[in-house]
Amino acid sequence: MSENENNGSGQKAQATSDVKGVLSQFEAILDDYMVQKAPFSLPQEVKEFIANVSPYLIIVLAVMALPIIFAALGLTAILSPFAMMGGYGYGFSWGFGAIVGLAVSVITVIMEVVAVPGLFKRTASAWRLLFYASIVSLIGTILSFSGIIVGIIGAVIGWYILFQVKELYKN
Repeated sequence: MSENENNGSGQKAQATSDVKGVLSQFEAILDDYMVQKAPFSLPQEVKEFIANVSPYLIIVLAVMALPIIFAALGLTAILSPFAMMGGYGYGFSWGFGAIVGLAVSVITVIMEVVAVPGLFKRTASAWRLLFYASIVSLIGTILSFSGIIVGIIGAVIGWYILFQVKELYKN
């Protein structure tokens, strides 16, 4: 391998470890604020209920989201050429926001569905996958410029619940 190829793979490994480090730091900060410094903690019965119901809820919501995602794929494909008729700025922002929102929805649903078997077993990796899905969803909301404040509030509420039940998910 040439020196440039080694450098390229080394940079990719460094970038991956940087992302993991940032996510670990963010998780530690949220754990501190959502559990340790939270004004109140959810009762153990509520935590158990959430942990028991969440895999079923994800399955139901994923099944309900499929027709919406498929419809959005069709509508986006049909309406994207017409979005530009509203002017460059309007067409670009509508098209970009719709495409980003759709892509994020698909990625988030896939991540949540992949986590379901682990949620039944209560593994930490499944919990972490839901955490990552929430981050992807928030980033998508910010990038698509659709309800940024509502997206942030929803993420904070979701993180509070997610971190409250984190102790129930072991390796």
